[in-house]
Amino acid sequence: MINELVSKIKQLEAPIVVGLDPMLSYVPEQVKEKAFLEHGETLKGAGEAIVAYNTAIIDAIHDLVPAVKPQIAMYEQFGIEGLIAFQKTCDYAKSKGLVVIGDIKRGDIGSTSEAYAIGHVGKAKVGTKEYSSFSEDFITLNPYMGSDSILPFVKVCKEEKKGVFVLVKTSNPSSGEFQDRIIDGRPLYEWVGEKVNEWGSDFMGDEYSYVGAVVGATYPEMARVLRNVMPKAFILVPGYGAQGGAGKDLKDFFNQDGLGAIVNSSRGIIAAYKQEKYAKFGAENFAEASRQAVLDMKEDLKQAWVK
Repeated sequence: MINELVSKIKQLEAPIVVGLDPMLSYVPEQVKEKAFLEHGETLKGAGEAIVAYNTAIIDAIHDLVPAVKPQIAMYEQFGIEGLIAFQKTCDYAKSKGLVVIGDIKRGDIGSTSEAYAIGHVGKAKVGTKEYSSFSEDFITLNPYMGSDSILPFVKVCKEEKKGVFVLVKTSNPSSGEFQDRIIDGRPLYEWVGEKVNEWGSDFMGDEYSYVGAVVGATYPEMARVLRNVMPKAFILVPGYGAQGGAGKDLKDFFNQDGLGAIVNSSRGIIAAYKQEKYAKFGAENFAEASRQAVLDMKEDLKQAWVK
């Protein structure tokens, strides 16, 4: 899948992933009203409203971007119905030709880790048959428990030709409490970056590894170091837009070939209609507002990724 992701980025000239992280408050009233009329103000009603919202946005942006990234917590809050919405969202995105990055941030050891991997990027065996539960191509992982928590995912991904993005330096304000701690003369995030490079060294696509990294746009000064530590790792960059990152700040996330990173924007795109800049579209045209936000982001990122 890393080859497909790189190919789509080149083809569309857009190193962009749209975060499908739908709080119910983002969903326009007319969409919620329709779902609630059919299913009531229930968990199923919430799930169906989110699916309708996501579907409209995917229809509006699928020809502009290579990938989407649904954040599973936004779905899990609605229980089983939310997970059904997550599955429907992944399936619909795949049907439109999009690469799906499941933002699940799992991290455990042994058989538990392998079970997570099977559930999200592998196949579950049931008697003589096998089933894929979700349509994710990549997933995000938390490496706090070390290699034991990552390698079972890598094993399953090798079987399925899918990939992972490992948290290295995250965009949240308190990330430095642990990630910036100096260990043997260097910050912890550098040590994690070295392990990402090691894990990916024998799991390569044509140009880049199937083992990527998450490095926040809010820390561009650290990207230069990490880009050198992980030359063949694709970097997933959160923190653009709503969290303060801008295209001009992201040059060091990319390699000299103009590739090597994909930048995420979530509410800046999916809730664009709520911003003053896109207010002219109104809630009734929320998907068109999202499309315009993608076009604007694509133009802004030319400052960073076009070499």
